[in-house]
Amino acid sequence: MPADAADVSIVLRPDGAQIACKALGRAEAPWVILSNSLATTHDMWAPQIAALADRFGIVCYDTRGHGSSTVGSAAPGLDVLAADVIAVLDHYGIARANVAGLSLGGMTALETALSSPERVQSVICADARADAPDAYRALWDGNLAIMEEHGMAALVAPTLERWLTPEFRSDPANEPALKQIAGMVGAMPEPGYRYAARCLQSLNLLPRLRDIAVPVLYLVGSEDPAAPPHVMAEMDERTPNSTCVTIPRAAHLSNIEQPDIFNAAMSVWLGMHG
Repeated sequence: MPADAADVSIVLRPDGAQIACKALGRAEAPWVILSNSLATTHDMWAPQIAALADRFGIVCYDTRGHGSSTVGSAAPGLDVLAADVIAVLDHYGIARANVAGLSLGGMTALETALSSPERVQSVICADARADAPDAYRALWDGNLAIMEEHGMAALVAPTLERWLTPEFRSDPANEPALKQIAGMVGAMPEPGYRYAARCLQSLNLLPRLRDIAVPVLYLVGSEDPAAPPHVMAEMDERTPNSTCVTIPRAAHLSNIEQPDIFNAAMSVWLGMHG
């Protein structure tokens, strides 16, 4: 988050991590907290904030090790990231919120619902996995090796290729969005990327999804290679009270490729469960 943003708060965690966060929108309305994907910041949620802020209270934050949040000394784990969510809600005095996240943020949302169901109104989990098969773990070992040798700049192009469809990347109208995403990836602090990658490699939510006690909306880009539709369909089947919606013509960042469809799905869901 910009250092000069007057409305940014810092939540200090027991391990020394500092979580940058801010609240906006309608404080008297139901709350939504937005959790970003790996190698982005809260800025990835700009299309959703613009669409929802006139009807909901919104909290956005930079996941530890991302943006203006520091990584701290805690061992990597989704339990740590979920505890950060609760700490941010505590900071604003919010008893319950809808927890929305994409990719790593979606996994964090699911873990928060499992560990603190009394604080979660509902979950919106977009473009996220619940398990870490061998090929998935190997992908992160490979990315970390590239980062260690060449820095984050070397991961920008392959990350954009994985996150966005060729049609989106080739459209000149999307150049500002591409520059923004590339800037976030390139500026990602290496300790934060390493921390998040290790969290992803330890992912083991799939057998626990049956224990989620709150409603869950799964959103998945039809062309997502990281969390393909069939993977999220299985997550939906294992979750007691869930719905799965496919976002057409979108890859991993479905909220950016198809914001109108994504926002409509969020709005309907929050209208029902907020």
